[in-house]
Amino acid sequence: MFKNLEEKEIEYILENNYIGQLGYIFNNTPFVIPITYFFDKEKNAIICYSGDGHKMNAMRKNPTVSMLVSDVENVTNWKSVLVHGKFEQHFGSDAKAYLHKFSLGIKDIILEKEHSKANFISDFSSKIYKDDIPAVFLINIEAITGKKRLDFKA
Repeated sequence: MFKNLEEKEIEYILENNYIGQLGYIFNNTPFVIPITYFFDKEKNAIICYSGDGHKMNAMRKNPTVSMLVSDVENVTNWKSVLVHGKFEQHFGSDAKAYLHKFSLGIKDIILEKEHSKANFISDFSSKIYKDDIPAVFLINIEAITGKKRLDFKA
């Protein structure tokens, strides 16, 4: 049976995961890639960072993006959340503050879910090469939908 997720279920999935699938458009072609994220409930935004490259250039040109986060137990028991929003890059002290919040938030999720301790961003996210300055960005949430499929075998 398929059902819509309630708002509290949507928030739970976003707050308790840190890997999503980012969708963006480049030259009229859709791309979907895995990305590490942190859900900032207070700001109603997704915090991310990246090296400068294809996805950053694409999102600067077309800031409309989406992100899918899924909890999959098996083919008949799953939940997924689809976020629609706008890309917004941050710089300077703003970017540093968001990156700090991102790092602390994901460390807490890893400790809670995986019972392991992450000390550095490189422990849970793509490495930024030594000379690269990470680009910090938000996905300002405009809409969220969530679905679930539950198998009710007795």
